[in-house]
Amino acid sequence: MPTLHYLPDDRLIVVNDAETILESSLCAGIPHTHVCGGSARCSTCRVWVLEGLEYCAPRNDAEQTLARRLSFAPKMRLACQTQVSGDGKITLRRLALDMEDLELIHQQMTSKGGRAAIGEEKQIAILFADLRGFTNFSEALPAYDVIYVLNRYFDHMGKIVERHGGVISNYMGDGCMALFGVDDRDRAAERAVRAAVDMQNAMVSINTYLEDLYYRQLQIGIGVHFGQVVLGAVSAANSKQITAIGDAVNLASRIEAANKTVGTNLLISEDTYALVRNLVSINRRCQVKIPGKSGEYLLYEVTNITPSDEIESAIAAPPVSRTLISRFVEFLKALQSYLFRLFH
Repeated sequence: MPTLHYLPDDRLIVVNDAETILESSLCAGIPHTHVCGGSARCSTCRVWVLEGLEYCAPRNDAEQTLARRLSFAPKMRLACQTQVSGDGKITLRRLALDMEDLELIHQQMTSKGGRAAIGEEKQIAILFADLRGFTNFSEALPAYDVIYVLNRYFDHMGKIVERHGGVISNYMGDGCMALFGVDDRDRAAERAVRAAVDMQNAMVSINTYLEDLYYRQLQIGIGVHFGQVVLGAVSAANSKQITAIGDAVNLASRIEAANKTVGTNLLISEDTYALVRNLVSINRRCQVKIPGKSGEYLLYEVTNITPSDEIESAIAAPPVSRTLISRFVEFLKALQSYLFRLFH
């Protein structure tokens, strides 16, 4: 018979095969919230399975529908629908403990779309961008001008990110974080690098404006990394924003900061480079020590990327005929045979 170890209650109970987690909780007197009565119309009974997921039956249709809507990770289960069996131990954590939890869950259930409302693991491209020298630049300007310049800059950059299928999820002073692949993972790394190159190019027109008005110019440092993150909708109830957390986010931020160390403007990680190596022009390869990380990381300075219309033209071009390929192969074989006889 399976056993359930409840957290934060620290209770261990023995349950019957094919019994749901919620049924087991209620039989044992554990206060397990289930606002809809256990019919999979809410998610207040949800639990996080820390270990022993293999002793839980696969999601039924009712649970699968809600899990898809709220982007549940595999270890997030509805207690009212999850049956347990076998002789193993299942350790789980109840996630709705008080009225504040219930209010937050209600907000997630009623939010539009529910995209990444609970939190899901996904591989995406993360882009960090930061203006160089803006602090000194802003000290000589009236406060109104500082905000106006920033809004003009972010308007340019936001349109570029959006054009390449990304979303700016966070603003940090004169810096920002953009995510690519939140909804559509297709070519996320490529789209992030294209956005980064376009952002660098956009600084030419921005600097023309700044030079004419303030006799100053600015530079932008950008870092791009492709990796695993946890996505979620966070912040206050009425202003939820998609954001990403995890080691990949920290690394992307450190890559952007490394531009200052090595004297570059656009650096990408080795993981990103592996996905765009046939498209980008590289100026330098840098072995860089990343703060908080052991060892050195290989980073690539990107100077340009093949225009997307050229790629589409190459894809649409008619393929080389098999006859031509066969003749070329025969020519190479004949040449190889001739050279062999010549030198032997």
